[in-house]
Amino acid sequence: MILVTLGTQDKKFTRLLEAVQKQIDCGNIKEEVIVQAGCTSDFKSKDMKIFDLIPMEKFDELISECNILITHGGVGSIITGLKADKKVIAAARLKEFGEHTNDHQLQIIESFSKKGHIIALDDFNSLDKKLKETKTFKPKKYKSNTNKFIKLIEKEIG
Repeated sequence: MILVTLGTQDKKFTRLLEAVQKQIDCGNIKEEVIVQAGCTSDFKSKDMKIFDLIPMEKFDELISECNILITHGGVGSIITGLKADKKVIAAARLKEFGEHTNDHQLQIIESFSKKGHIIALDDFNSLDKKLKETKTFKPKKYKSNTNKFIKLIEKEIG
């Protein structure tokens, strides 16, 4: 199963759903596709199961069951996939298309990709190549810096 998560933004991200649908139509995606679309719920597909929001318990279940996580460039979504040891393909929401207020997701995706954690989807027409890449991609284990950050804050406050 492929899980597609678009976050909870108040802006649509139909470009990514259209790219996924294209790969289904071409026969490159044969498995079940479940989508947590947030605000993109007006996108219609006879092939994908699309939900606005999925309750957290069910979302966690889907994360653990999916083979591939295709997601927007939100840090939380990417880290959720990495912590579950999933192969993550991430695509940035862009200001140019009215998908976000700025292009910060480009930097987030670039950083995770350069470190070998995820596969970056820069060109939506290359999703077929990125899906093939997941077959051999071995994501580097993600290590959180949360504890280090907390200690720095405590030292500063203390």
